[in-house]
Amino acid sequence: MTSTHALRRERLAALLPAHEVDAVLVTRDVNVRYLTGLASSNAAVLVTADGTATLATDSRYTETARRLCSDVEVLQERDVAASLAARSTGRTAVEAHHMSVADYFRLGGDLPRVSGLVESVRRVKDEEEIDLIRTACALTDQAFAEVLPRLRPGITEREVARALETRMIELGADKPAFDSIVASGPNGSIPHHSPTDRPLRGGDLVTMDFGALYGGYHADMTRTVAIGEPAAWQRELYDLVRAAQRAGRHAVRPGALTHEVDAAARDLITAAGHGDCFGHGLGHGVGLEIHEVPFLAPPKPDSDAEHARLEDRVPVTVEPGVYLPGMGGVRIEDTLVTRDDGPELLTRTTKELLVL
Repeated sequence: MTSTHALRRERLAALLPAHEVDAVLVTRDVNVRYLTGLASSNAAVLVTADGTATLATDSRYTETARRLCSDVEVLQERDVAASLAARSTGRTAVEAHHMSVADYFRLGGDLPRVSGLVESVRRVKDEEEIDLIRTACALTDQAFAEVLPRLRPGITEREVARALETRMIELGADKPAFDSIVASGPNGSIPHHSPTDRPLRGGDLVTMDFGALYGGYHADMTRTVAIGEPAAWQRELYDLVRAAQRAGRHAVRPGALTHEVDAAARDLITAAGHGDCFGHGLGHGVGLEIHEVPFLAPPKPDSDAEHARLEDRVPVTVEPGVYLPGMGGVRIEDTLVTRDDGPELLTRTTKELLVL
């Protein structure tokens, strides 16, 4: 993937003149991986305005770095930021959203600062990245299909979560993309409920939010199922969330403003009288991180409308939910990617209400 990483560094380098700097010192681990291919807990990369790069890491990763990153100079250093800062010439910016105040002043305290610059490049994915996310989503779909028959009264939330995570790994995932959420019955009103030893019971709605990590890239999917025939209010709630999720998916397109996509789903929930029970944003970007830009959410007063505009090849989730305290909730989520000819759905599990 050497040429791929060089192209990513060129995209980053093209942004530097607008910030009036000659180079940027990238210290955030996930951004170093994006620009070089090296996954480590101690590395930094200096990218100059002409796209050349110098990578510094310690002895634990040097051999791997020299094998994976043959097109960049690799330095073996323990203090990776200081070693690269000392080699830089001209105006060199640091990642203000990542570097600690202590480290900033240790490097002199007078370096230009940029925030979210590499992340802005990471928003639009290349096809290699989308292929990895597509595979992660396929593993997620398959694990769900294989674990679903085990969802019966008596199995606990924790056992369901463990089964999903184990099966994803058995199918080839690196590991779960995040700690799985399994929320049954009244626990379904808690959007990020941690699984407990509560057994599933007849009459429960069960929300499962989980995903596979593959090649460093994340999948994210949520499905809500019914244990036994659902009550009228449960089916009504499910149908509302499903309609909102469909509207949100159909609004995902290049050029759309992120808050407009959010509103496409949120307005339906609000019109049904449940606006106060949908407190989180509609979705978020996915890639090397499970939550990354862009975020599909209501606008903020100081938001930059152009920065919040979707582009082609941006993977996002669409995940509306309605949560009724003491009763339960419904959330339905897919990972999809914007395309000029319409969004590509990456999680393919049915969104029909499954009655088990």
